[in-house]
Amino acid sequence: MSLFHGTWPALLTPFTADDQVDFPTLARVVDYLLTKGIGGFYVCGSTGEGVYMSVDERKRVTEAVIEQVAGRVPVIAHVGTMVARDAVALSCHAQEVGANAIASIIPPQFASVPSIVDYYTALSKAAPNIPLLSYIFGGPTDAVALMRSLMPIPTVAGSKYTGPNMHEFRMILELEKEYSGPYEWTVFSGMDEECFFGSLFGAHGCIGSTLNYIPGTYRAIQEARAAGDLARGTDLQLRANAITQILFQFGFMGAMKKEVMARLGFDCGQPRLPGRPFDPARRDAFHKALDAAGFDELAAM
Repeated sequence: MSLFHGTWPALLTPFTADDQVDFPTLARVVDYLLTKGIGGFYVCGSTGEGVYMSVDERKRVTEAVIEQVAGRVPVIAHVGTMVARDAVALSCHAQEVGANAIASIIPPQFASVPSIVDYYTALSKAAPNIPLLSYIFGGPTDAVALMRSLMPIPTVAGSKYTGPNMHEFRMILELEKEYSGPYEWTVFSGMDEECFFGSLFGAHGCIGSTLNYIPGTYRAIQEARAAGDLARGTDLQLRANAITQILFQFGFMGAMKKEVMARLGFDCGQPRLPGRPFDPARRDAFHKALDAAGFDELAAM
Protein backbone atom coordinates (compact mmCIF):
# COMPACT_ATOMS: atom_id res chain seq x y z
CA MET A 1 0.00 0.00 0.00
CA SER A 2 1.20 3.51 -0.81
CA LEU A 3 2.51 5.68 2.02
CA PHE A 4 -0.06 8.27 0.96
CA HIS A 5 -3.52 6.82 1.45
CA GLY A 6 -6.61 7.19 3.61
CA THR A 7 -8.21 10.26 5.13
CA TRP A 8 -6.06 13.36 5.56
CA PRO A 9 -7.16 16.53 7.35
CA ALA A 10 -6.12 19.70 5.58
CA LEU A 11 -4.99 20.77 9.01
CA LEU A 12 -6.28 24.10 10.29
CA THR A 13 -3.93 26.49 12.10
CA PRO A 14 -5.21 27.72 15.47
CA PHE A 15 -4.62 31.38 16.30
CA THR A 16 -4.68 33.17 19.63
CA ALA A 17 -6.83 36.22 20.35
CA ASP A 18 -3.87 38.42 19.36
CA ASP A 19 -3.42 36.56 16.04
CA GLN A 20 -0.38 34.45 16.91
CA VAL A 21 -0.11 30.77 16.07
CA ASP A 22 -1.46 28.84 19.06
CA PHE A 23 1.04 25.99 19.23
CA PRO A 24 -0.37 24.27 22.36
CA THR A 25 -3.81 24.03 20.75
CA LEU A 26 -2.23 22.88 17.48
CA ALA A 27 -0.56 20.01 19.35
CA ARG A 28 -3.86 19.02 20.98
CA VAL A 29 -5.70 19.05 17.64
CA VAL A 30 -3.00 16.88 16.06
CA ASP A 31 -3.22 14.35 18.90
CA TYR A 32 -7.02 14.29 18.70
CA LEU A 33 -7.01 13.66 14.97
CA LEU A 34 -4.48 10.86 15.36
CA THR A 35 -7.00 9.03 17.56
CA LYS A 36 -9.42 9.03 14.61
CA GLY A 37 -7.35 6.78 12.39
CA ILE A 38 -6.33 9.40 9.84
CA GLY A 39 -3.85 8.61 7.07
CA GLY A 40 -1.71 11.73 7.41
CA PHE A 41 -1.64 15.52 7.68
CA TYR A 42 -1.62 18.17 4.97
CA VAL A 43 -0.08 21.23 6.64
CA CYS A 44 -0.30 24.95 5.80
CA GLY A 45 -2.63 24.51 2.87
CA SER A 46 -5.65 26.67 2.11
CA THR A 47 -7.50 25.49 5.22
CA GLY A 48 -4.33 25.94 7.26
CA GLU A 49 -4.22 29.55 5.99
CA GLY A 50 -0.61 29.07 4.95
CA VAL A 51 -0.85 31.66 2.20
CA TYR A 52 -1.83 34.23 4.87
CA MET A 53 1.10 33.38 7.13
CA SER A 54 4.71 34.52 7.10
CA VAL A 55 7.44 32.17 5.92
CA ASP A 56 8.71 31.91 9.50
CA GLU A 57 5.24 31.01 10.82
CA ARG A 58 4.84 28.33 8.18
CA LYS A 59 8.22 26.83 8.98
CA ARG A 60 7.43 26.74 12.69
CA VAL A 61 4.01 25.14 12.11
CA THR A 62 5.50 22.49 9.84
CA GLU A 63 8.20 21.73 12.41
CA ALA A 64 5.66 21.59 15.24
CA VAL A 65 3.34 19.17 13.43
CA ILE A 66 6.18 16.87 12.36
CA GLU A 67 7.53 16.83 15.92
CA GLN A 68 4.09 16.12 17.40
CA VAL A 69 3.29 13.40 14.88
CA ALA A 70 6.64 11.72 15.61
CA GLY A 71 6.45 9.45 12.60
CA ARG A 72 3.02 7.99 13.38
CA VAL A 73 1.61 9.12 10.03
CA PRO A 74 3.15 10.93 7.05
CA VAL A 75 3.08 14.72 6.75
CA ILE A 76 2.82 16.69 3.50
CA ALA A 77 3.91 20.33 3.76
CA HIS A 78 2.13 22.76 1.48
CA VAL A 79 4.74 25.28 0.31
CA GLY A 80 2.81 27.27 -2.28
CA THR A 81 3.07 31.05 -2.38
CA MET A 82 3.04 33.86 -4.91
CA VAL A 83 6.72 34.53 -4.17
CA ALA A 84 8.67 31.74 -5.82
CA ARG A 85 11.78 32.24 -3.72
CA ASP A 86 9.66 31.87 -0.55
CA ALA A 87 8.20 28.64 -1.90
CA VAL A 88 11.74 27.42 -2.61
CA ALA A 89 12.79 28.25 0.96
CA LEU A 90 9.75 26.44 2.37
CA SER A 91 10.47 23.40 0.19
CA CYS A 92 14.06 23.19 1.34
CA HIS A 93 12.98 23.56 4.97
CA ALA A 94 10.24 20.92 4.68
CA GLN A 95 12.74 18.35 3.45
CA GLU A 96 15.24 19.30 6.17
CA VAL A 97 12.75 18.86 9.02
CA GLY A 98 11.38 15.53 7.83
CA ALA A 99 8.25 16.16 5.78
CA ASN A 100 7.32 13.13 3.72
CA ALA A 101 6.39 15.22 0.69
CA ILE A 102 5.70 18.77 -0.41
CA ALA A 103 2.77 20.16 -2.37
CA SER A 104 1.91 23.47 -3.93
CA ILE A 105 -0.99 25.31 -5.46
CA ILE A 106 -0.48 26.79 -8.89
CA PRO A 107 0.19 30.38 -7.76
CA PRO A 108 -2.28 32.98 -9.05
CA GLN A 109 -0.96 34.92 -12.05
CA PHE A 110 1.13 31.94 -13.18
CA ALA A 111 -1.01 31.73 -16.29
CA SER A 112 1.31 30.01 -18.78
CA VAL A 113 2.34 26.37 -18.68
CA PRO A 114 6.06 27.21 -19.09
CA SER A 115 5.98 29.49 -16.03
CA ILE A 116 4.15 26.82 -14.01
CA VAL A 117 6.69 24.20 -15.06
CA ASP A 118 9.55 26.52 -14.07
CA TYR A 119 7.92 27.09 -10.68
CA TYR A 120 7.53 23.38 -9.89
CA THR A 121 11.02 22.68 -11.22
CA ALA A 122 12.42 25.16 -8.70
CA LEU A 123 10.52 23.45 -5.87
CA SER A 124 11.79 20.04 -6.97
CA LYS A 125 15.39 21.24 -6.99
CA ALA A 126 14.95 22.69 -3.49
CA ALA A 127 13.63 19.36 -2.10
CA PRO A 128 15.17 16.72 -4.37
CA ASN A 129 14.73 13.78 -1.99
CA ILE A 130 10.96 13.80 -1.37
CA PRO A 131 7.89 13.66 -3.65
CA LEU A 132 6.23 16.81 -4.98
CA LEU A 133 2.48 16.97 -5.59
CA SER A 134 0.65 19.60 -7.57
CA TYR A 135 -2.53 21.09 -6.13
CA ILE A 136 -5.08 21.61 -8.88
CA PHE A 137 -8.39 23.33 -8.20
CA GLY A 138 -9.73 24.70 -11.44
CA GLY A 139 -8.46 27.47 -13.63
CA PRO A 140 -8.06 27.96 -17.36
CA THR A 141 -5.32 25.35 -17.79
CA ASP A 142 -6.16 21.83 -18.99
CA ALA A 143 -5.32 19.86 -15.84
CA VAL A 144 -4.38 16.64 -17.63
CA ALA A 145 -2.14 18.41 -20.14
CA LEU A 146 -0.55 20.38 -17.31
CA MET A 147 0.22 17.21 -15.35
CA ARG A 148 1.82 15.71 -18.45
CA SER A 149 4.01 18.81 -18.67
CA LEU A 150 5.00 18.43 -14.99
CA MET A 151 5.75 14.70 -15.12
CA PRO A 152 9.33 15.09 -16.47
CA ILE A 153 10.25 17.00 -13.29
CA PRO A 154 12.20 14.40 -11.27
CA THR A 155 10.21 14.49 -8.02
CA VAL A 156 6.68 15.18 -9.31
CA ALA A 157 4.63 12.17 -8.18
CA GLY A 158 0.97 13.11 -8.53
CA SER A 159 -1.56 15.65 -7.42
CA LYS A 160 -4.19 16.80 -5.00
CA TYR A 161 -7.13 17.36 -7.32
CA THR A 162 -9.90 19.59 -5.96
CA GLY A 163 -12.64 19.74 -8.54
CA PRO A 164 -15.96 18.20 -9.57
CA ASN A 165 -14.85 16.71 -12.89
CA MET A 166 -14.53 13.00 -12.15
CA HIS A 167 -13.56 12.24 -15.76
CA GLU A 168 -10.63 14.64 -15.53
CA PHE A 169 -9.78 13.24 -12.10
CA ARG A 170 -9.67 9.70 -13.50
CA MET A 171 -7.49 10.80 -16.42
CA ILE A 172 -4.93 12.20 -13.99
CA LEU A 173 -4.99 8.93 -12.09
CA GLU A 174 -4.39 7.04 -15.32
CA LEU A 175 -1.25 9.08 -16.00
CA GLU A 176 0.37 6.49 -13.77
CA LYS A 177 0.71 4.40 -16.94
CA GLU A 178 3.04 7.07 -18.33
CA TYR A 179 4.88 7.76 -15.08
CA SER A 180 8.46 6.55 -14.71
CA GLY A 181 9.58 8.49 -11.66
CA PRO A 182 11.09 7.11 -8.44
CA TYR A 183 7.93 7.32 -6.32
CA GLU A 184 4.44 5.88 -6.36
CA TRP A 185 2.00 7.93 -8.45
CA THR A 186 -0.50 9.40 -5.98
CA VAL A 187 -3.70 11.33 -6.63
CA PHE A 188 -5.76 12.62 -3.71
CA SER A 189 -9.33 13.79 -4.07
CA GLY A 190 -9.60 17.24 -2.55
CA MET A 191 -13.28 18.03 -2.83
CA ASP A 192 -14.81 16.91 0.46
CA GLU A 193 -18.31 16.73 -0.99
CA GLU A 194 -17.16 14.09 -3.48
CA CYS A 195 -14.82 11.98 -1.34
CA PHE A 196 -16.88 8.83 -1.85
CA PHE A 197 -17.11 9.30 -5.59
CA GLY A 198 -13.38 10.05 -5.81
CA SER A 199 -12.72 6.77 -4.03
CA LEU A 200 -14.92 4.95 -6.54
CA PHE A 201 -12.80 6.43 -9.31
CA GLY A 202 -9.59 5.19 -7.70
CA ALA A 203 -8.38 8.02 -5.45
CA HIS A 204 -5.53 6.97 -3.19
CA GLY A 205 -7.02 9.08 -0.40
CA CYS A 206 -8.85 12.29 0.36
CA ILE A 207 -7.59 15.59 1.77
CA GLY A 208 -10.06 18.14 3.06
CA SER A 209 -11.11 20.87 5.45
CA THR A 210 -14.04 19.03 6.97
CA LEU A 211 -11.75 16.19 8.03
CA ASN A 212 -10.67 18.45 10.90
CA TYR A 213 -13.98 17.77 12.63
CA ILE A 214 -15.54 14.60 11.19
CA PRO A 215 -12.50 12.58 10.06
CA GLY A 216 -14.04 9.32 11.28
CA THR A 217 -16.97 9.81 8.94
CA TYR A 218 -14.64 9.96 5.96
CA ARG A 219 -12.74 6.93 7.21
CA ALA A 220 -16.08 5.11 7.36
CA ILE A 221 -16.88 6.29 3.82
CA GLN A 222 -13.69 4.74 2.52
CA GLU A 223 -14.28 1.57 4.51
CA ALA A 224 -17.76 1.31 2.99
CA ARG A 225 -16.34 1.67 -0.49
CA ALA A 226 -13.70 -1.00 0.22
CA ALA A 227 -16.43 -3.33 1.47
CA GLY A 228 -18.60 -2.67 -1.57
CA ASP A 229 -21.32 -1.13 0.58
CA LEU A 230 -22.28 1.62 -1.82
CA ALA A 231 -25.50 2.48 -0.01
CA ARG A 232 -23.68 3.19 3.26
CA GLY A 233 -20.93 5.12 1.52
CA THR A 234 -23.45 7.30 -0.28
CA ASP A 235 -25.49 7.86 2.90
CA LEU A 236 -22.45 8.92 4.91
CA GLN A 237 -21.29 11.23 2.13
CA LEU A 238 -24.68 12.94 1.97
CA ARG A 239 -24.77 13.34 5.76
CA ALA A 240 -21.28 14.85 5.73
CA ASN A 241 -22.33 17.16 2.91
CA ALA A 242 -25.30 18.39 4.95
CA ILE A 243 -22.86 19.55 7.65
CA THR A 244 -20.63 21.17 5.04
CA GLN A 245 -23.61 23.05 3.61
CA ILE A 246 -24.50 24.41 7.05
CA LEU A 247 -20.98 25.77 7.46
CA PHE A 248 -21.13 27.44 4.08
CA GLN A 249 -24.39 29.11 5.08
CA PHE A 250 -22.83 30.56 8.22
CA GLY A 251 -19.37 31.42 6.79
CA PHE A 252 -17.21 28.33 6.43
CA MET A 253 -13.84 29.23 7.96
CA GLY A 254 -15.21 31.32 10.82
CA ALA A 255 -17.82 28.71 11.67
CA MET A 256 -15.33 25.86 11.55
CA LYS A 257 -12.56 27.47 13.58
CA LYS A 258 -14.57 29.39 16.17
CA GLU A 259 -17.63 27.20 16.68
CA VAL A 260 -17.22 23.67 15.36
CA MET A 261 -13.76 23.12 16.82
CA ALA A 262 -14.90 24.67 20.12
CA ARG A 263 -17.73 22.14 20.14
CA LEU A 264 -15.03 19.47 20.06
CA GLY A 265 -13.08 21.16 22.87
CA PHE A 266 -10.58 23.29 20.94
CA ASP A 267 -10.35 27.10 20.88
CA CYS A 268 -8.86 27.65 17.43
CA GLY A 269 -9.56 31.38 17.22
CA GLN A 270 -10.77 33.26 14.18
CA PRO A 271 -9.56 33.04 10.58
CA ARG A 272 -7.16 35.58 9.18
CA LEU A 273 -8.17 37.98 6.44
CA PRO A 274 -9.60 37.55 3.90
CA GLY A 275 -11.49 35.07 6.09
CA ARG A 276 -14.25 36.58 8.16
CA PRO A 277 -14.92 36.02 11.87
CA PHE A 278 -17.98 34.11 12.93
CA ASP A 279 -20.97 36.28 13.80
CA PRO A 280 -21.86 35.49 17.46
CA ALA A 281 -25.44 36.65 16.87
CA ARG A 282 -25.92 33.55 14.72
CA ARG A 283 -24.43 31.08 17.22
CA ASP A 284 -27.69 29.58 18.49
CA ALA A 285 -29.09 29.10 15.00
CA PHE A 286 -25.84 27.53 13.85
CA HIS A 287 -25.69 24.95 16.61
CA LYS A 288 -29.37 24.11 16.24
CA ALA A 289 -28.72 23.40 12.57
CA LEU A 290 -25.77 21.15 13.47
CA ASP A 291 -27.95 19.30 16.01
CA ALA A 292 -30.66 18.74 13.44
CA ALA A 293 -28.11 17.36 10.96
CA GLY A 294 -26.72 14.85 13.47
CA PHE A 295 -23.31 16.48 13.85
CA ASP A 296 -22.41 14.84 17.16
CA GLU A 297 -22.97 11.33 15.79
CA LEU A 298 -20.70 11.99 12.81
CA ALA A 299 -18.03 13.64 14.96
CA ALA A 300 -17.99 10.64 17.31
CA MET A 301 -17.08 8.16 14.57
